[in-house]
Amino acid sequence: MRAVLFPGQGSQYVGMGSDFYEKFDLVKKIFETVDNTLGFSLSQIILNGPEEKLKLTQNTQPAIMAMGVSIFNVMKNHYDTNLSNAKFFAGHSLGEYTALVCAGSLTLERATYLLHERGKSMQEAVAPDQGAMIAVLGMNIDDVQKEINLLPKKEICEIANDNSNTQVVVSGEKKTIEILSKNLKKKKRKSILLPVSAPFHCSLMKKAAESMKDKIMNTNFLKPKPSVISNVTAKEESDVTKIKPLLIDQITSTVRWRESVDCMIKKGVTNFLEIGPGKVLSGLIKKMNKDVKISNINSMEDITK
Repeated sequence: MRAVLFPGQGSQYVGMGSDFYEKFDLVKKIFETVDNTLGFSLSQIILNGPEEKLKLTQNTQPAIMAMGVSIFNVMKNHYDTNLSNAKFFAGHSLGEYTALVCAGSLTLERATYLLHERGKSMQEAVAPDQGAMIAVLGMNIDDVQKEINLLPKKEICEIANDNSNTQVVVSGEKKTIEILSKNLKKKKRKSILLPVSAPFHCSLMKKAAESMKDKIMNTNFLKPKPSVISNVTAKEESDVTKIKPLLIDQITSTVRWRESVDCMIKKGVTNFLEIGPGKVLSGLIKKMNKDVKISNINSMEDITK
């Protein structure tokens, strides 16, 4: 049984998807639709850079989604591989939107608009240099939470991503994140400051969630086929009346990726396919479970393999 996965922010790079773009008209059409929706050429930024523009959150999010949707459609239309037969789709943070597009719940145009607005709202929610994120390695969520509990209660420092048993991302006020990092270092625990422009998936994103509420609630969603695993509940969700508020909550909530993968495995998934730039999700699952099969597609070469 298969699940198809779609990556989140941080996996982007200039030139991603260029081999698909050059070979397939349907990819050119997807990129063109994204450009027309946004009113500027995101496709040129994806294919040619500059990297600084691609790294802007409002560009990164629709760009990664566009690449994932492109590869998904190439597999379906040119390689006779109907990935919609998968048991589940799942995406990490913005990847959940890619999953919803590929599951027929959300149109490409609506996802492009929402992700551009989402990226802008998340960027503007916190003043520059006020927030930070660190990846804590070699510790599970419970141990990281114990360390957070030792910090002053009034400071914002929260678990943003529960990625695996040995990788947890923490988000919050910069000064508090720095204190946590120093505390971990004293205990010979490793943490890495992430090169992000804002502290995502914590309560500092409250303004962004408020800004996105009406935009998401006023968007037409259809029932996804197959079901998409929610980052917020770590369960399969197919009820549109639940999907919308969960996407709003997702902006401030922990991405429960480890639990999402566990949920899929418990429901019989033995084969994971990651579609989109990078191999981050494949790497996380390899560390979590040695028995499942994992593959990824982010180039034409991956398909021929």
